[in-house]
Formats: sequence, C-alpha cells, structure tokens
Amino acid sequence: MRSENRTAGQTADRTFIETARRAQIMAAAIDTIAELGYGKASLARIAETAGISKGVISYHFDGKDDLVRELIAELITRAAAYMRPRIEAEPTGAGMLRAYVESNVALVHEYRNHVLATVEVALNARAADGSRLFDASVLDAGVAAVRGLLASFQRTGEFRADFDPEVMAIAIRAAIDAVLPRLARHPDLDVGHHGRELADLFCRAAQSEPGHPR
Repeated sequence: MRSENRTAGQTADRTFIETARRAQIMAAAIDTIAELGYGKASLARIAETAGISKGVISYHFDGKDDLVRELIAELITRAAAYMRPRIEAEPTGAGMLRAYVESNVALVHEYRNHVLATVEVALNARAADGSRLFDASVLDAGVAAVRGLLASFQRTGEFRADFDPEVMAIAIRAAIDAVLPRLARHPDLDVGHHGRELADLFCRAAQSEPGHPR
C-alpha cells in the first residue's frame, strides 16, 4: 500500500523509481506485443519479458487496457517531438513536405517495435465493452495535418492548385504506413533511401514547377 506520510525526499525518490519502473514495463509491453501480437501478449508474458512479477505491473497500471492506452499516447508524444522540429525548421512548402515524409519514415525505423505494437493494438485491441482501444481520430488528425500543409502552400502558389489536398494527403499517409510491414519483412531495408524516394515523388507531384529543393 502506498504511504501517505512520505517526506519530500522520499516522495521524489519514489517518483523517480516509479517513473523508471513504468518505463521498464512499457518497453517490455512494446517488445512483447511486437513479437507475439496483441492477443498473446498477456500481462504475465509482459512481466516475464520485463523480469518482474505480474503484480508489479498491476501496481503501476490498471490492467492491460490502461497499459495499452499509455503505449499509444507515448508513441504520439514521441512522434510529435521527433517530427515537429524537423518540419518547422524548413522555410518552404517543399522543404516541409519533404521533412514530414522523411522524418515519419525515419520514425518508423527508429521506433520500429513501438510502431508495430501500436498497429497490433489498432487492429486487434478492444475494451470490455467491445470498443476499440485505439482512437481512429488519431489517423484522421494525421491526414488533416498533411492536408493543411498542402492547402496552405497551394494558397501561396508554391504547390499546384489543381489537385485535391485531401486525396494527396491520404496517398501520402498510405505510402508512409506501407513502410512498416515491408520493414518487418525486410529488416535490412534502406529506410533512408525509401524516405527520400517517397519525398521526391510527392514533392514532384505537389510543386507548381518541375524540380524540387534538396
């Protein structure tokens, strides 16, 4: 039982320990779901991967659903922290589009198991009431972000005005999302090359004039 009578130092120490333990459990959950699939990744298997007892997980998380929701939220936070600075550093529409595509593909490579585990959750995880644990509005928000970028630079004239930014955004997201299953089948995939080629493709499709800045 957690004590309510801690000193400030004890509270700080416990917070540090709890944060580290939660991170350990999260890492084990990611690897277990990525390896075994969502259905077989029981709390017992996750605890075995982490080298702890199942009770330790129950102390930090209110069951598997709670752990899975935290896993998804952490990936969203990581993705934003990884991609946003790269995109915002670019002064042009083509540069921002290129940074979006390349950084997203690089994210899939760098956080392969985390992305794979999240896909497993999105496809298979349901709460006790039958609702999906993965909120599909996250996917809609991803398309909306790209659509907004494209439409913004259509208005400035840097991007062609004669394409539907919604359709282009969906195509961009689908091309990026296709990288993970290919990477899963081919671990030696040259992800950097793949990202650059996709960025080239969509920059050429979007720009008003032939060619694109590198």
